[in-house]
Amino acid sequence: MSALGLWAVVLLFAVSRCAQCRFQTLEHLRPAVRDKVQTEAVQELLQRLLGSRARDFLLTVNRSIVGAEQQTLDRFELRSLLDGRVSVLGTTGVAVATGLYRYLSSFCGCHISWSGDQLEVPSPLPRVPGLVRVTSPNRFRYYQNVCTYSYSFVWWNWERWEREIDWMALSGINLPLAFTGQEAIWQRHKILLRMRSLGMLPVLPAFAGFVPGAITRLFPKENITRLGSWGHLNCSYSCSYLLDSETPLFQHIGKMFLLELIKEFDTNHIYNADTFNEMSPSSSDPKYLSSASNAVFKSMIQVDPLAIWLMQGWLFVNKPSFWQPTQVKALLHGVPLGRMIILDLFADSRPAYSFTESFYGQPFIWCMLHNFGDNIGMYGTVETINKGPFEARSFPNSTMVGTGLTPEGIEQNDVVYELMNEMGWRREPLNLTEWVMLYAQRRYGKKNDHAVAAWLLLFQSVYNNTFYRPDHNRSPLVHRPSLKLDISLWYNKSDVYEAWRQMQAAVSDLFPSETFRYDLVDVTRQSVQLLVSEFYEDLKNAFLNYSIVGLQTSGNALSHDLLPELDKLLSSNRHFLLGHWLETARSLATNEKEADLYEFNARSQITLWGPGGNLLDYANKQWGGLINDYYAQRWDLFVSTLIKCLKMRVPFNQAHFNQIVFQVEQNFIVNKIRYPDKPVGNTFEIAKKLFLKYYPQTIKRFN
Repeated sequence: MSALGLWAVVLLFAVSRCAQCRFQTLEHLRPAVRDKVQTEAVQELLQRLLGSRARDFLLTVNRSIVGAEQQTLDRFELRSLLDGRVSVLGTTGVAVATGLYRYLSSFCGCHISWSGDQLEVPSPLPRVPGLVRVTSPNRFRYYQNVCTYSYSFVWWNWERWEREIDWMALSGINLPLAFTGQEAIWQRHKILLRMRSLGMLPVLPAFAGFVPGAITRLFPKENITRLGSWGHLNCSYSCSYLLDSETPLFQHIGKMFLLELIKEFDTNHIYNADTFNEMSPSSSDPKYLSSASNAVFKSMIQVDPLAIWLMQGWLFVNKPSFWQPTQVKALLHGVPLGRMIILDLFADSRPAYSFTESFYGQPFIWCMLHNFGDNIGMYGTVETINKGPFEARSFPNSTMVGTGLTPEGIEQNDVVYELMNEMGWRREPLNLTEWVMLYAQRRYGKKNDHAVAAWLLLFQSVYNNTFYRPDHNRSPLVHRPSLKLDISLWYNKSDVYEAWRQMQAAVSDLFPSETFRYDLVDVTRQSVQLLVSEFYEDLKNAFLNYSIVGLQTSGNALSHDLLPELDKLLSSNRHFLLGHWLETARSLATNEKEADLYEFNARSQITLWGPGGNLLDYANKQWGGLINDYYAQRWDLFVSTLIKCLKMRVPFNQAHFNQIVFQVEQNFIVNKIRYPDKPVGNTFEIAKKLFLKYYPQTIKRFN
């Protein structure tokens, strides 16, 4: 048996060991579509994935393959048939799709990701040794953060949604947040139809109490509270209005909203509402908090008696000074136990279940947040991911019912998401070293010792943050220049530089691989990001030592060589293009004026995000076009300002610099430049040039 096949067999008969995690109140949350419909849907997915090779598989959905006591847990079974085909049998379309990907990855060495697929399926198909049966220990495998719609999904068309839903199914996700964005009604119907046809349980929104300010004209006597500002934005852009939960109008609006929603989109009985997420309640009185949550739940069950409330648990981590045990318990106990599921949103860094006694009895989902602002940068907490869900399940009186992905942005760090998705189907941690070695082989379609060495280095460094430090790229590259930037790291930068060298050594063998080309760009980009920090230190030291020559030398190298070369590299790969982001935004418009508005918003979000730079660089990106025309311009101005200060013998004034650099930042938003939405240049030649020029400098610094 191959090593890949042996790895699959290790997963035999994975079952849940925590009987206390089973809630009778959640038993009705099952796919409503028939097995035949799910079978057809997953067969169509296979056709999209493998084309003519789809005929080599027999896919079947049959929920009766598990006993009555396990019918809420997904299972798949793999076996080889006498005619050479492989049978994948599962309880839902998602279970079958997961089994299909498990076979493709473990027996065929294939790989599927946002950055590219490697689907060289052997012929004939490798045989499955006997029967492989896997049962997920997790009732739910959740996906999406409300923010994901703003950062990643906002400009998507149906074709991109179709690929994402396929990825969800193959990844084993059965509980996706259905929509919170601006999709057209027809597109929302297609999204929901596809999700449900695969056996997913899409989560719909419910009324959380927020109302437009104009409602006071219609109901002047209603008690409506205006909450405080958010994200440094003034009340022209924030300060939501919250309707008093005890007023009859609250129930009336909640009822009418849900009635219309279900009439239009049907329901799977699970709804999302977040009344106090990053919002300060008007009172810390436990009675008030309990009444508020009870009102939200009541507005659901008066329409849907089977309603389950799904709530983000971010508020407890975001503002612990307010959410003391008494307040947390009051909010959660305003809803009957088992009728609310909490997303432990940031469990990969700050699990809330551990300081709330497992959410005081409410079921929860252990989630990996991982990404803030859809930033681009290598990051992971692989050791925590590999242990955290199992520690949560064995926690005293655990109420854990699933695992989840809750990133603010996607389409980055494929390896972390693949690892976390596997946790949803495992009953114990895996060997990370063995796993990542196989990952490197599957991702590129062949074994290459240099690539394997690179991934081992990355896994022990940049992907293994064992300290509390959320992923928010603090590199000087993507932040407004200052003499006080934080450039501390959770890893040894020499590991990344060595991984850079190893990836360069693998080029001649792996250059045909799309995923390798992506990773070559990404590892080079990460290395250049570290080099920017080195140049930043040089600039600071030169300024503090009154060296104009030092400033000129380091400044020119940074702004006029390193960053332009990085821009060229990013512009050579379709996954790192500013032009694609902007053109996709414009493509959804119905006229030129609307297209200009969409482009303005697309530019604003990744830079100033607010008229005064209110959330400056929160959603920063490292894209071709953005490096040259935004980040490099700021650094060039910073260097020239420092030189001017030394010449005039005056101290550097950050407040004054902020005023003049703001003009540069604003100019980017309105510059009207059309950036290429297709790759330009030879990735390998550009990457090689960068490596040959700058890698020797990194070695000299360390020596």
